Amino acid sequence: MAEWNLPVLLDHTVLKPDATKADVLRLCREAKEYGFIVIFVPPCYVDEAVAAVAGTAIRVGIPIGFPLGGHTTKAKVAEAVEAVARGAQVLDMVINVSRLKSGDQAYVRQDIAEVVQATPHVEHKVILETCYLTQEEKVTACRLVVEAGADYVKTSTGFGAAGATVEDVRLMKQAVAGRARVKASGGIRDWKTTLALLEAGADRIGTSASLKIVGEWKDRGMK
Repeated sequence: MAEWNLPVLLDHTVLKPDATKADVLRLCREAKEYGFIVIFVPPCYVDEAVAAVAGTAIRVGIPIGFPLGGHTTKAKVAEAVEAVARGAQVLDMVINVSRLKSGDQAYVRQDIAEVVQATPHVEHKVILETCYLTQEEKVTACRLVVEAGADYVKTSTGFGAAGATVEDVRLMKQAVAGRARVKASGGIRDWKTTLALLEAGADRIGTSASLKIVGEWKDRGMK
């Protein structure tokens, strides 16, 4: 398993509602120290995060329509445009779970596509919040994400009823069939779980437990 260069596969994240400016700045320092190349911070701290990692290869990520996904499309587009204007380079957008479960596929596709089209030249991931979806809905969501032009499908926000599972990652990997990549997120707190998700096909891992996971990976000689 020595082929994994783990730090570059982790999106180092602090999105708790009680996260402070000090937490965000600490996250930025940790990214530089440990070699994480993507960090995720609350939208209100995009300026501080961009300034803190300036001159490095670290990209700042911002969640869009977070955490429930039920924002109007115009609101999601406005969030995305502002984040990119302030220096964000990665956007993780929550799918409209309610519209998806209502069968409004055209709405869901357009909701994603408008964000993608309004913010070209940055990376777009779409969070499915798989814990609320049937198997069929997960597959449909993956198809809509691909059709809308996003780069990744992502399992979870970390704020839903459950997080990433090996089974969901495998299903999503099969559903996108190489037309998008897969990010696992939600409840990932140790190297054992991280490894299982990577082996299932995850291309990226989102976690707030990055330091613990990297520590366990190094302890097992995964350097």
